[in-house]
Amino acid sequence: MARAAFTLTAGQPSAYERVADSGNIARREFCPRCGTPLFASSSAGPDFVGIRASSLDDPRWFRPEANVWVGSAQPWDCMDPAIASFEKNRRLPRS
Repeated sequence: MARAAFTLTAGQPSAYERVADSGNIARREFCPRCGTPLFASSSAGPDFVGIRASSLDDPRWFRPEANVWVGSAQPWDCMDPAIASFEKNRRLPRS
């Protein structure tokens, strides 16, 4: 989602950064108390943030738009064939 539309209402997540295979900086943010993954972002798309569905109070409303990094998916991962799939990451929209 657009980073400008994102607001953290409580707490401060911990973060881990590393250089991705693309050369961009991959940032993962998580709960400092329990380690639950919360958000993901990349220097390739600084205007966007990925929200982990598992971090939502009620994720039932969420509908996936794409399957990414399917090239490294496990054989037991059953993806919906009606959703667009990308071997690696999809290109982020330009801001």
